[in-house]
Amino acid sequence: MSIYVGNLSYSVSKDDLNEVFAEYGTVTRVHIPTDRETGRMRGFAFVEMENETQEDAAIEALDGAEWMSRELKVNKARPRENRDSFRGGGGRRNGDRF
Repeated sequence: MSIYVGNLSYSVSKDDLNEVFAEYGTVTRVHIPTDRETGRMRGFAFVEMENETQEDAAIEALDGAEWMSRELKVNKARPRENRDSFRGGGGRRNGDRF
């Protein structure tokens, strides 16, 4: 399982997140997605911890907490949606004309 961490400062690093979440257990992975075009952080991250008990403790303690002048949004990450329906095709339906 993974934890979603939103409303992050754009200056946050993996080390920053690791330090904060390590207070609640062993952090096994931190992933900070970046924008493909600019390389800039997108304002959210995913943190994985050793077990669900540790993840639950981190979520309970950090959701709504102020960190780096921002109110964190912390919850269990949802599975990634199938994005194939958003690719290609130009939005045309059967029978549509140009």
